[in-house]
Amino acid sequence: MSAIRLLVLGAVRRHGRAHGYQVRNDLEYWGAHEWSNAKPGSIYHALKQMAKQGLLRAHETAPSTAGGPPRTEYEITEQGTDEYFTLLRNALTAYDQRPDSLTAAVGFLVDLPREEAVRLLRQRIESLQRWRTAVLEDYIPEGGPEQLGHIGEIMNLWLHQADSGAAWTRGLISRIEAGAYTFAGEGEPFVGVLAEGEPNPYATGVPHPGDQD
Repeated sequence: MSAIRLLVLGAVRRHGRAHGYQVRNDLEYWGAHEWSNAKPGSIYHALKQMAKQGLLRAHETAPSTAGGPPRTEYEITEQGTDEYFTLLRNALTAYDQRPDSLTAAVGFLVDLPREEAVRLLRQRIESLQRWRTAVLEDYIPEGGPEQLGHIGEIMNLWLHQADSGAAWTRGLISRIEAGAYTFAGEGEPFVGVLAEGEPNPYATGVPHPGDQD
């Protein structure tokens, strides 16, 4: 899946209601423009498309006091909330998700109850172990990558990714089970969104006309 849908839905959900530039600002604040396709055009396109699909509700607001055009503010719908949690759960459990999808999911991990987060991460380890077993059907680590020509380096890479991914996931589970972070239902979570008008130290540039959408 593309991470942009998860990122945009999650950002809107954390604000309650947000216009396009707020969503863009948050995603840049999180560094998502560096590790995903969360570029301005993709963000505004995703907002409009998901509004058409019923995942977001669009609200026209009054023109700004500075004389700019009306803004469109978005809020997540019940259908959008269902889609958001489906994307989040899938990204946490599937071993073959793109790195940007997993990164986005980790950023929203605390939107889940602690017990569910641990359960989903354990499923991720199981998926990685199945993938590792499948790789070993065609690749013998003791023989080295050269046994299959340079293509063996691909399987060697997959094996290392499975092992490192499982090790990282076990570490995260241990921290969560030890009480790290504030999860859904446990109190006020860390949100990490910018307030209206708050300067963004990681902004890539000034707004363009389309930023008012």
